[in-house]
Amino acid sequence: MTGALAHRPARSDDLVTAVRYAVRVGAAAVRGAGAQSAYPTEGDLAGLWPRRCPWWKAIHDGRPRRVRPESGYRAAVTGSAQRPLLFLDVDGPLIPFGATPQQRPDGYPTYRTGAAPGPAESNPLLSRIDPALGPRLTALGCDLVWATTWLDEANECIAPWLGLPELPMVAWPDPAYEDELDRRDGLHWKTRPLVDRAAGRPFVWVDDEITGTDRAWVAAHHPGPALLHRVDPAQGLTDADFAALDAWLRANR
Repeated sequence: MTGALAHRPARSDDLVTAVRYAVRVGAAAVRGAGAQSAYPTEGDLAGLWPRRCPWWKAIHDGRPRRVRPESGYRAAVTGSAQRPLLFLDVDGPLIPFGATPQQRPDGYPTYRTGAAPGPAESNPLLSRIDPALGPRLTALGCDLVWATTWLDEANECIAPWLGLPELPMVAWPDPAYEDELDRRDGLHWKTRPLVDRAAGRPFVWVDDEITGTDRAWVAAHHPGPALLHRVDPAQGLTDADFAALDAWLRANR
């Protein structure tokens, strides 16, 4: 899933998608906060999401805005250069969303951590992230890299919540002509940048929007092993997901 509950707002039609997606995902949280409507208003969203978040700013200002790290990766890649990379999305894998009342009549469980209050406390959706996922991700024995449009917010809010150090992140390139062609072909806009970032190194991509088109493109353009693992966003990362990731990583170290 793309970050902060929205798609990359590089163009006006992406911004429309962002707003629609924020409305759909935020509905459950707004209902839990006592709103009368099943769908949040702009005021409801403002109460649920800190205005300092770049994606809230893009939606609130009513115009597309690109927010990206000042220069490449904010943290050095640690660990052996031979270890596989794991590109990790946030919304969907870490923050589940979209379950029906029939699937989760009591809503999603919420969690607390022993960490000092910080930016994460201002967004109740982050309490859906199980802190136990952090040690489980670390135990996979790969180099974790944020692959999300949360950008700096991933390290400021989510890494401490999970007990993770500051992680490197993918700096998404500016939109190019290929983006429009990829969209027509059904290729996810993250696919090319992730293959470029991997540079032939074995990698796993964990996301809730991966399709067969992305797998076929990676197989044709990436010389090393790659696992594109789709997570059910209604469930988030599960034991079955971790079992599949662990088995693949053991076989490709």
